[in-house]
Amino acid sequence: MTSFVFRHSLLRGVPGTCRFISEYRAKRPLFTLFSVRSYATGEDNRVPKIYTKTGDKGFSSTFTGERRPKEDHIFEALGNTDELSSAIGLAREFCLDKRHTFTHQLDKIQCVLQDVGSNIATPRSSARESHIKRTKFIAQPIVDLETWIDQFTEELPPLTSFILPSGGKSSAALHLARTVCRRAERSVAPIVRSGEADPDVAKFLNRLSDYLFTVARYASMKEGSEEKIYKRPE
Repeated sequence: MTSFVFRHSLLRGVPGTCRFISEYRAKRPLFTLFSVRSYATGEDNRVPKIYTKTGDKGFSSTFTGERRPKEDHIFEALGNTDELSSAIGLAREFCLDKRHTFTHQLDKIQCVLQDVGSNIATPRSSARESHIKRTKFIAQPIVDLETWIDQFTEELPPLTSFILPSGGKSSAALHLARTVCRRAERSVAPIVRSGEADPDVAKFLNRLSDYLFTVARYASMKEGSEEKIYKRPE
């Protein structure tokens, strides 16, 4: 057999690694932002290494091959997006424990966030047409979020007061993910304004925070947990 070492060209776990194929990606080719090295066959099988040492001097690579400092706004946005996916993953575990029926939506969202990362990691100023084609962000996930928000809203009681993050573990975790989403959106906004990323990436994150707020309320309602209402301290 041939052994492979997958060397990360970007931050671990960000672009292109998700293997879930949602309905709106079924006809699109999957790709991964890893370079693959093939070693000798037979007995010379080497164990894949998780570390590459390429970032030891404080620089990392975009998908286009451009080397930038790790504190660059591109990597800041990638890190926030990665953190958002992790926060959603944690919330999903609480939702699974409560057998909520919307967890498959969270699965899809985490996969879309991989595509968001791929797009962010491909700054247009250094991208070739082949790069842009492979990392283009489509608008269908935004439509999906709006559909889900409308469906949940129909079942929820009207919102008449400010809601504090609360309502049980599932709800509170979803609220936390919502705040991380807002931070990710803020870090992506200047990248989109400068033309370095697709506008639909920012729209998706904006709509995602609304979705997370709505589904947090929905989880609280389904669990019969009370949401905390803001009251001015006396």
